[in-house]
Amino acid sequence: MLNGRPLTPRNRHCPMTDQRKHQRFAVRFQSSFSSVNRVEGEGKVVDLSLRGCGVVSQTAVHPGTTLTLRIQAQDNETALTITQAVVRWCRDGRIGIEFLSLQPDEWTRLQSIVKDLSRQPYERRHDNQEDSGT
Repeated sequence: MLNGRPLTPRNRHCPMTDQRKHQRFAVRFQSSFSSVNRVEGEGKVVDLSLRGCGVVSQTAVHPGTTLTLRIQAQDNETALTITQAVVRWCRDGRIGIEFLSLQPDEWTRLQSIVKDLSRQPYERRHDNQEDSGT
């Protein structure tokens, strides 16, 4: 969601427009990825959903490449690890990634992150103030 509106693909003729089942949220998370084909890189996750994400990276990755993706959603926690993800598209320094497999505890963490992103900003601030005792 950006400015209160769900994100949509830049290319409106992209078939993914009709295939997405989960809302994506605008984020700015550091990430790194690797594959068995020795592709390694870093990037910034710019949108996130339960089933995939968009990453801006200077590393060229070909569609169909299977990756392990690590997302640093919070500074003080270990990275969320997506054990198997596939690159669906890559253009203009941006990579579209679909999540295929996560460990159960990582799936729970991803659900929690996305749930928090779906909440209104004032709800997130309120919970953070309660947690800190203010």
